[in-house]
Amino acid sequence: MDSSLVLYLGRHTLETALMLAAPILLTCLVVGVTVTLLQAVTSIRDMTLTIVPKLLAVGFVTLLFGGWMLEVLLKFTNDIFGCIQNIGH
Repeated sequence: MDSSLVLYLGRHTLETALMLAAPILLTCLVVGVTVTLLQAVTSIRDMTLTIVPKLLAVGFVTLLFGGWMLEVLLKFTNDIFGCIQNIGH
């Protein structure tokens, strides 16, 4: 196994992890900023007001993008197993 294969696998792993995490992280960011602005305008300081909308939004995004995320993860797994299989030859 040479260094170019290790660099390829590391880069491919990081890209896949970022692609899988991006929809959920962006949703948390948008909902968090929106709720914080709402709290600043209305002077409401309730902790459940920040957690519940994030949980609902993340659940909705997971349902919406879950199939795509599973396809990306399965493709990545097949690529990794293909690389592992080729190392022995």
